[in-house]
Amino acid sequence: MNRTGVAIVLGVGPEDGLGGSLCKRFAARGMHVFVAGRTPAKLDALVDVITAAGGEATAHAADATSEFDTKALFDAACAAGDVRLAVYNAGNSFPGRVDAMGADYFEAAWRVCCFGGFLFGREAVQRMTGGSVLFTGASASLRGRANFGAFNAAKGALRNFAQALAKEANEAGIHVGHVVVDGPIGGEKIKSGAPDYARRLGEGGMISLEGIVDAFEFLSLQPPNAWSFEVDVRTSRERW
Repeated sequence: MNRTGVAIVLGVGPEDGLGGSLCKRFAARGMHVFVAGRTPAKLDALVDVITAAGGEATAHAADATSEFDTKALFDAACAAGDVRLAVYNAGNSFPGRVDAMGADYFEAAWRVCCFGGFLFGREAVQRMTGGSVLFTGASASLRGRANFGAFNAAKGALRNFAQALAKEANEAGIHVGHVVVDGPIGGEKIKSGAPDYARRLGEGGMISLEGIVDAFEFLSLQPPNAWSFEVDVRTSRERW
């Protein structure tokens, strides 16, 4: 199904990652995608891929934890057209034991995974007149796990924030959703950064990028009389 309007994806890294896959999917559906993240070279490379395939995309460097950067991102996107989709995909894992954790480290996890989501969600609902605002969750959104106290706290807070925002934004016709990615993603990060672990898991033990993107697209296409707040995605091997 083709769509029109502008899409924003904040938290884009390599092409073969979740952010990159989201950008390519929505560009292929006819949207002008604002490809946003912290590394201009990666953003530019992805824009080249999208435009070579006949899509429309704009690279926009932004730090998700910066209020100034987030406002500037929405300024640019809104100037390009009607923003119909906004996806907050920022936030890597923050491992570590609580008894050995510095306060700055805990705060950094919260700033990326939760505070940035607040900045993004606020700008989205202030400026959009409809469409969908979607947040990327994780296993940590749902349950605490030893050695991931900072990440658990931040992702759990983001989920609660998104749920509260959904109940406010529905009055304006804006659909807010949350996608729980429950397990390792079969993308470049794990295959390049932890190749032995990726080989042990095999393709059947890693969540398909295309499958995760399908969940985002499913939420974005739901009609107002049948909205879901959350979809969770995992492999058949994942314990949950």
